[in-house]
Amino acid sequence: MDKIKLAAVSAFGLEAVVKRELRDLGYENAATENGWIYFDAEIKDIPKSNINLRCADRVMLVMGQFEAYSFEELFDKTYDLPWEKWITRDGRFTVKGKSVKSKLHSTPDCQSIVKKAVSKKLCEEYDVDWMPETGAEFTILVSIHKDVATISIDTTGAREGLFKRGYKTKSTEAPLKETMAAALVKLSFWNKNRVLYDPMCGSGTIAIEAALIGMNIAPGLNRTFASQGWPLVKEEYWKSAKIEARRKIDLNSHIKIYASDISKKAIHIAKENAIEAGVDDCIEFFAKDVLKINEPMCPNGILITNPPYGERMGDIGEIKKIHRKLGHTFGKDKTWSVYIITSVGSLERDFGRKADRKRKLFNGDVRVDYYQFFGEKPKKTTDNFNF
Repeated sequence: MDKIKLAAVSAFGLEAVVKRELRDLGYENAATENGWIYFDAEIKDIPKSNINLRCADRVMLVMGQFEAYSFEELFDKTYDLPWEKWITRDGRFTVKGKSVKSKLHSTPDCQSIVKKAVSKKLCEEYDVDWMPETGAEFTILVSIHKDVATISIDTTGAREGLFKRGYKTKSTEAPLKETMAAALVKLSFWNKNRVLYDPMCGSGTIAIEAALIGMNIAPGLNRTFASQGWPLVKEEYWKSAKIEARRKIDLNSHIKIYASDISKKAIHIAKENAIEAGVDDCIEFFAKDVLKINEPMCPNGILITNPPYGERMGDIGEIKKIHRKLGHTFGKDKTWSVYIITSVGSLERDFGRKADRKRKLFNGDVRVDYYQFFGEKPKKTTDNFNF
């Protein structure tokens, strides 16, 4: 089997989470650099990684890395890569790019040079004057950082990153990406033996991702990927990866997840999404104003939530009131652990205590912090949870 190098691309701050995911999938020698987590693989690992990774944005096939200080050098070294091995005679390919702290700082020019180099190589290999580009899709990325160019092909799909699980029939305003929601759960103390609650659930993303984690349902089982149309990534590899993933599903888990929102419309959407994801039987959704929750009603719970901020902020006074309510109701209960993602800098002051840990993240283009308030380690769990 041909050895290849893959890279899982993650949002800023989630590199360690993705690296841990790769290790759990059996990739021991993953290395992180500039938001890319590189790992040695075989072609069959393209389906496996795409289907199973929860917190990465996409999986890239690394064609080559080299120093490039001139456009001639970029062209020649790109041309030398084995494009004919991957891109078919009728392959449809586009080039995207980015350049940071490099002499070749013009991204459009870099894209154009790479496109010309790949086209020339393929035309010569296939003995044609031009490429029809009517077949399978290949999105090439040229990423230049400090004069080192990384040339890769997107195996996931340029328009459908890994956050597109396929279960969202509808979304509420400013939804949390599925990959970020999964990461928030993985960065918490939650496990399937503890109660999880999201009191501002919106379209239900945090609750649904937690249920998928608890039942060990691979996030990519119900979607397609760009590399499914690549001849080298055989259909049998996809079938095998899906069979393996389905075998690992735990249908016997007794998971206790609760999610509420002030909006009845949001709860309706969340329920539909949970049904589509196949986890509606382990999540209880209900409409309730977070300001009217008087007490947790059970010990040893985990609260993970995404309160309004940024475009959703509205009245800052109302937001601070929500923060104070969370601190008064859940922060003072020593058995509960509370996790809040927000861009509002006064969260700790409003909540009433300093976070035990704060992690800097980016939710889309918004710089946020993930505040983690730890409760006591539970002595036992409880099934009683009643508002």
